[in-house]
Amino acid sequence: MTGDDRELWRLTGGTEPIVCVMISCCSGAELQLREGERILLRELYPTKSDLYERARGLEADYRAR
Repeated sequence: MTGDDRELWRLTGGTEPIVCVMISCCSGAELQLREGERILLRELYPTKSDLYERARGLEADYRAR
């Protein structure tokens, strides 16, 4: 992760952990789901509150699997 990355949650138990990361930028925020070095999902949001809501939903989905 770089200095602008913020880890929101992490799931372990598989070969590689799945990590949800927020990357802040001047025009909004980017949400990434990463498994090791591989990016599974990348989405852009105009506000951090929208990103946090999506991150909570993704975490619930991944924990239910």
